[in-house]
Amino acid sequence: MGIVSKGSSCNVDGCDNDAVRSLNTKKVQDAGLRLDSTGKKSALCKEHYKEWKKATKDDRSLERARYDRD
Repeated sequence: MGIVSKGSSCNVDGCDNDAVRSLNTKKVQDAGLRLDSTGKKSALCKEHYKEWKKATKDDRSLERARYDRD
């Protein structure tokens, strides 16, 4: 069982919504979200996960392009 399925709340400062995804804490902090957790994984609610996706869209597409070589 992961941290989301256990019923955790969002780890972003000031947010008390239920978490829907968990991500690497370093990647979330690099995207500019301020967290109140220091563990390996951070839980994000739907709104903050959407913010993270928008902030890292270019980086993620470049990462995928590296592995899409045939």
